[in-house]
Amino acid sequence: MFTGRFWKAAAERAGKSAAQALLGLWALDAGFNVLHADFPLAGGVAAGAAVLSLLTSVVSAGAGEPDSPSLVTNER
Repeated sequence: MFTGRFWKAAAERAGKSAAQALLGLWALDAGFNVLHADFPLAGGVAAGAAVLSLLTSVVSAGAGEPDSPSLVTNER
């Protein structure tokens, strides 16, 4: 958890989670209009998803591959 590799992977996961939350929020808005979008709400939802993803990565540290935020290993 104390390596650049871990934090790079964790940041990538957090960015993906934020994007997924944002897309999910906008997909639920039947008449999404960018001119009338609630951007503070969207930013808050995306930031919350990113924080939850980072916390999940920290809790998962050491359970899978070394220096990886994943619970899964690459063993075959």
